[in-house]
Amino acid sequence: MSHEQAFWTVECGEGEPDLLVCMSCLSEVFRRKVPTPECPTCHGVSTYEAFTLESIRDWGTEDLIAKALSAEAEVEQMPVQSGQLSVSEPTE
Repeated sequence: MSHEQAFWTVECGEGEPDLLVCMSCLSEVFRRKVPTPECPTCHGVSTYEAFTLESIRDWGTEDLIAKALSAEAEVEQMPVQSGQLSVSEPTE
């Protein structure tokens, strides 16, 4: 079954951490976006904090690090204005 996941974009300044980790479950990470309305794993709301890949490597699980690497590798096809909702397929 295929369903679409909605995301809010998050503006990050150059040099600022741009990987957003769910602090409730510590198992979801997204680059410059957060799922709406809630975390797909734990259903937490507004539980994301920004980290760099290096800091996630220091404390994250192998699964979280792999998700962070995948998020870093994503190529944004279409820039979305801040505060707008975008829809994309969930990554697994």
